This record gives sequence, C-alpha cells and structure tokens, in this order.
Amino acid sequence: MQLNKKNKSVTIGLIQTKVSDNIVLNVEKTIGLIKKSAKAGAQIICLQELFQTPYFPQKQGEKKSKYAELVPGETTEAMRKLAKELGVVIIVPIFEQTKDGHYFNTAVVFDQKGKMLGKYHKIHIPHDPGFYEKEYFEHGDLGYKIFKTKFGTFSVLICYDQWFPEAARMARLAGAEIIFYPTAIGNIVGYKEQGDWHDAWETSMRGHAIANSLYVAAINRVGIEDKVRFFGQSFVSDPFGKVLNRASKDKEEVLVQKLDLSKNKFFEEGWGFLRNRRPDTYQNMTSDKFVKRSKKLPNVAHYKDEKRALS
Repeated sequence: MQLNKKNKSVTIGLIQTKVSDNIVLNVEKTIGLIKKSAKAGAQIICLQELFQTPYFPQKQGEKKSKYAELVPGETTEAMRKLAKELGVVIIVPIFEQTKDGHYFNTAVVFDQKGKMLGKYHKIHIPHDPGFYEKEYFEHGDLGYKIFKTKFGTFSVLICYDQWFPEAARMARLAGAEIIFYPTAIGNIVGYKEQGDWHDAWETSMRGHAIANSLYVAAINRVGIEDKVRFFGQSFVSDPFGKVLNRASKDKEEVLVQKLDLSKNKFFEEGWGFLRNRRPDTYQNMTSDKFVKRSKKLPNVAHYKDEKRALS
C-alpha cells in the first residue's frame, strides 16, 4: 500500500507552562508563547488544562468564584482577539461558570477569524486524593464535540478523558483527524506511587492513536504546585503510536509539529480497525445491568490509607 500522494498537512503548537497564583500574569505569559508558536508556523494551538489557574482541585474547599469565568469573558475575549490577529485556531481550556450557575471544566475553540466554534465540557470527572474534581466540576453535558476548521478537523478531550478508549472512539467516529488532550497530571510529592504514571499516561493515548488511526496531541503543565509535581512531557503521536515530538519534564516549552493527515487514511485502510468493528457485540457496554454494576465499584477517594498519605 502506498501513502496518498496528496498530503494534507497541518502544523500544530502545544503550550507547556508553569502556573503561578497570578492569573493575569499566567495569561500574559501564555499569550507571548502563543505568538511564538504562531511565528514558528503553528496553525492550531492548544493550551494545557486550566491553563491560567493553579491546579486548585488538588485541595478541597476552595472557592469556585476565585477561579471560574463566564464564556465569553475576559480570558476568552483576549484569546478570541489573538486568534484573529494571528490567523490561527486556539484551543482555550478554562474553568467555566455558566450564567445559570453551573460549573464546567471547559475547552473553548476559536477559529482563525476569531469566531468561537463552540465549547467542550469535560465528560469524565475524577475524584481521588489530590484530584478532587467532582467538588468543582459537573459532568460534561455537550457530548463529544468535533471542530471543523480551515486547517483540519479535531476533537478536544480533557485530561481524565484520556483514560477512556470509548471517548477517543466516539471522537474518531464523528470525524476527528486529531484528538487534543489538554492535561494537568503529575506525581504527588511524598506519595508512594504504585507504578510509572507518566508511562501509563503516554501509553494510553498512543494506544488511542493506533486503535483509531489518527493523531493524538497531549499538552501537560510543568512545575510543582503544592503537593503535585507536574511531569510535563507534552507529546504528539502519529496514527501508529510513534511519538513524533516530546517536550521536557520540567521546562516551559512551545512544541511545534507538522502533521500529515493523509496518514490517517493510510493506517485506517491498512489495519482495518474501524471497518472490522463489531458494534453488534458491544451492547452490554451501555446496558442497564452493566451500568448499575459499574456504579457499585469502590472509589479510591474513600480509601483511608490513601488519604493519610496526602495528609
């Protein structure tokens, strides 16, 4: 089999930063890095999860109003203008408060003309020691979103979504050529890990790339915030799971990578993972019996020994 001669290329930019308690300075710094990314040729630029705020969900009892914003609001308006000014698509993950009082972990997408193409609300919400997200975020209510732009069609899934193959498959079936995973993940300082979280994190998403014949781009933050040491290493995987580019463990970086989207079709046809699916055998995944049984599984947040490790 030969690769399609009519290559459809796009250049993406991933912004990996340290985050301080000063939201204004965080936004200003990120704007400078977005400009740097665009100057390097990036056409679609993605920021990390909750890019302008500290990772507050590692604590309980924080005031939502301290970090949440309306959409449109001050941060998204600045990003809208920047997207238009630079002629690029920008994916902006923020903590959103809706006008009717709901709170979501949100990614807002602006096209190269500054038009808001829509939002994605994080669907899978964790609630574990150091990641008390259900205290702050409601489950996403917008479904799996596809954003069609001048440069390519993509989906945005946020952090914890990355562990669920169903989410990646839904995005691919809807037409995504790339899945962006803005993330905030790291190791908890002083907590004895049971394995290599970074290796599991990257391996999981490379598996999604292979199983769905598309590109995956993961964007993570760096630095130490309270008890979490974020391990960075934002990366881009091709449709066969090969890491094309990877950022460092601890430095702020602009990662720019050119993608050949025609490879999606090449691998899709070669391996047949999509055409050989058997949806008729998957019905138990959404059956009432299976769903009820899943809800009875224990939550690690209830394990006293794990809570003591973080005290």
